[in-house]
Amino acid sequence: MVSGTVNAVRYTALFTGVFYGIVHRRTLQKAKDEETTHHAVHQREELIKRAKDAWKRQQEGAKDGVITDPEDPKFDLEKLIAKWEADSK
Repeated sequence: MVSGTVNAVRYTALFTGVFYGIVHRRTLQKAKDEETTHHAVHQREELIKRAKDAWKRQQEGAKDGVITDPEDPKFDLEKLIAKWEADSK
């Protein structure tokens, strides 16, 4: 049979390994959660930046009186082409 000291060392090693595994898993999960949060915040900032740029372009087009959005019902391709020709000169 195995002595009591050997069994104590085995169980100590077993419980130490389980405890380490739990702590390590929590550390990895926390890092992953922080990365996910950071990515979501960055994505939101990027969307806000793109929306602001689109708003600026839309406002600049409204100043010229030419609608550049083809989805708009008031869109006129001839006016847009004429504006592009005037800008290129």
